[in-house]
Amino acid sequence: MKTIQCVGILTSGGDAPGMNAAIRALTRAAVYKGLKVKGIYRGYKGLVTGEIKEFKSEDVSNVIQLGGTILKTARCAEFKTEEGRKCAYDNLQKEGIDALIVIGGDGSLSGARIFAQEYNVPCIGLPGTIDNDLFGTDTTIGYDTALNTILDAVDKIRDTASSHERLFFVEVMGRDAGFLALNGAIAAGAEAAIIPEFSTKDDQLESLISRGFRKSKTSSIVLVAESELTGGAMHLAERVKNEYPQYDVRVTILGHLQRGGSPTANDRILASRLGVAAIDALIEGYHNVMIGIENDEIVYVPFRKAIKNDKPIKEELVQVLAELSI
Repeated sequence: MKTIQCVGILTSGGDAPGMNAAIRALTRAAVYKGLKVKGIYRGYKGLVTGEIKEFKSEDVSNVIQLGGTILKTARCAEFKTEEGRKCAYDNLQKEGIDALIVIGGDGSLSGARIFAQEYNVPCIGLPGTIDNDLFGTDTTIGYDTALNTILDAVDKIRDTASSHERLFFVEVMGRDAGFLALNGAIAAGAEAAIIPEFSTKDDQLESLISRGFRKSKTSSIVLVAESELTGGAMHLAERVKNEYPQYDVRVTILGHLQRGGSPTANDRILASRLGVAAIDALIEGYHNVMIGIENDEIVYVPFRKAIKNDKPIKEELVQVLAELSI
């Protein structure tokens, strides 16, 4: 395999707090190891259009505390075509980039996997998504910050919910995974979480109401993942109005609030560790792997496993929420 001399870095998909900490770690670890670094702007779109700039250590000064991504991110329909990927490869060759590091979620890593297979470009993925839904890693960059943002919002909502004796549905992100809703509910002391993983098993709203979840309470908060499988908070609130009119129901949709903000210490440390490990992996000859963390140890997860396998919800956490919400 060709010796790695220049590394390209891009962020793709939805932004996540901690992506800048990862960009910083990748850049400085690469420079420390004697490699050149080139930042690719606007994800795969910038790879196709050639929006690429060499990064030095000073280019990533004072970014560790910033949310979002200094490299920007964008959708790129062109990269989904063979012609688009050929153009991307030509730009890599033109810039002298020997390996590509992609920070993003499953869609971003899927793109890296296809690109690596077609052009034999060493690719490494870092799990950057607030949804925490990538298999093979205990947590993802941005998840802890998003969880704390949800916690802060729900704490404030509880004040008004208690004052007015209402049932509040709080919609959080998690189109295909309920980690934010479930762990957010436990952390905030909410009464329940309605998540996509259980939507095919039973009617979660009916189960919630039927178990008499408000016997000892004047107000209740339920976190809802924004998934089509759950129907979302607005749909559930409409059902309550029609089927259980005795409840005074309100909805709060947190939306993109969850993606922003300065990353927590946990996300900064995680992103820094994964960034350094990604450069080490390239130097050691690894490619087509995602750098993850399991039991506080760095692991290399093949793209096919990280993308293909669904990350399971822990049944223990569901039981914890059920027992503590009485």
